[in-house]
Amino acid sequence: MPSSPPLRVIQWATGAVGRYSLRALITRSDFDLVGVLVYDPDKVGKDAGSLVGLPETGVVCTDDVEAILAMEADCVLHMPLPASYFGGDHPSDVETICALLGSGKNVVTTTGFVYPQCYGPGVVERLESACRAGGASLHGTGINPGFMSDILPLALTGLSSRIDHVYVRESSDFRGHPSRQIVVDLFGFTLSAKDYAGAVRPFRAFQRSLFAESVQFVAGALDVTLDQVEESDEFELASEEFEIAAGVVGVDTVCASRWTFTGLVRGRPFMTVECVYKADATKVRRWPDPGFTIHIEGVPQMTLTVDEMSHGLAGAANHAVNSVAALCAAPPGVRTLLDLPLATGRGTVRLA
Repeated sequence: MPSSPPLRVIQWATGAVGRYSLRALITRSDFDLVGVLVYDPDKVGKDAGSLVGLPETGVVCTDDVEAILAMEADCVLHMPLPASYFGGDHPSDVETICALLGSGKNVVTTTGFVYPQCYGPGVVERLESACRAGGASLHGTGINPGFMSDILPLALTGLSSRIDHVYVRESSDFRGHPSRQIVVDLFGFTLSAKDYAGAVRPFRAFQRSLFAESVQFVAGALDVTLDQVEESDEFELASEEFEIAAGVVGVDTVCASRWTFTGLVRGRPFMTVECVYKADATKVRRWPDPGFTIHIEGVPQMTLTVDEMSHGLAGAANHAVNSVAALCAAPPGVRTLLDLPLATGRGTVRLA
């Protein structure tokens, strides 16, 4: 049988996650990179290959959104920082995604939209309308949420006769993360307690919406109606000065934070997602070590632990990349994890 032609894909944003995605698009034969949207003026006009240390591709990076919208492409890998980082709000991401969908391009995004229904029927209808207008589909991915707090818990519940509580914990170490935008501006590490309180406010709203999606998605898939999703967060101050890739963490500045998101039914927790972020796990002893844990309380009791993930950002990028083919083959509309085949690794398999 003749092989299918490569899918034409646009990379939207080339930050920490987007660069992993861009490398996959360039090196894999099942994709044809046709465009790259960048935010950094220094990247405009550069060949896409140069951004990830690869030979030239002939695809020149642009910051012209209208030019991207006008391009012929099967899919856009939409991977910017949340709109809240740039002083906007969640509807700004909706506007961009709707424009891409309306232009006839499928969209895989890492900015949320794992379960758009939690934003209300108005947002869902706008997205569905854009899908109908462009004959395209939308799918939200990630690792947590988007995989560790969605796919894996649901897979484990397939062994259950009774489910009392679903618990997911992610603990991440940011000592090697090079982006000050993420580590300092978004997470608030290296800031004083006073500065952190103000700086993290937009991020708090983004986190709440993002993980509320995950909690509501799992509950909905299990036919459970939540009364509400509670959120709480706290932070830790450094007792010593230490250096990380994104800067210097001073004494009495924020070096870690812990967030919990709990879906309640009649006052009882049905699902809890706990997120621990550390500037350097070797310097911050409070809260669990890096890794993922999923615990299903019920019959039977189950605990799944991922002790180490060497390239978490690569995982987030590849989950999106590996979803492109299934999304392009799906009927137009907003597609959740339950609507698509499970994305599996499509890169080079090395057998030593």
